[in-house]
Amino acid sequence: MSDEFGMHYHAEPHLFEFARYLRENMTKAEKVLWEHLRGKKLAGLKFRRQHPMGAYIVDFYCHSKKLIIEVDGKYHEDDIQQQKDSFRDSEMERFDIQVLRFTNEEVLTQTESVLEQIKTAALTRTFTDK
Repeated sequence: MSDEFGMHYHAEPHLFEFARYLRENMTKAEKVLWEHLRGKKLAGLKFRRQHPMGAYIVDFYCHSKKLIIEVDGKYHEDDIQQQKDSFRDSEMERFDIQVLRFTNEEVLTQTESVLEQIKTAALTRTFTDK
């Protein structure tokens, strides 16, 4: 998943259609976070929402910083889902893509803290091109 693959990392064509559906049906927490990320509002960084990458669709992605933001609902508390999330995160991290995860509740009740964590992670990001 190096940059030679572009920002979509060879995402399967059917994922683009599903990503469009997800953009039209975002959760309340995703909508709140998107309002703060869209239009380069956070530190001048460009984020994309419901972005296909490889075999996955990530909630938010900043390509210039190789940073993924995931907003997790209740089903992410399930042990099996946590294992899947962990595997997915490690797949991304193998290619120097950092993944930050926040719960819906964190986004909705601690929005400023979440934004500060995203900003700090993005602005201190260093990575190598593999």
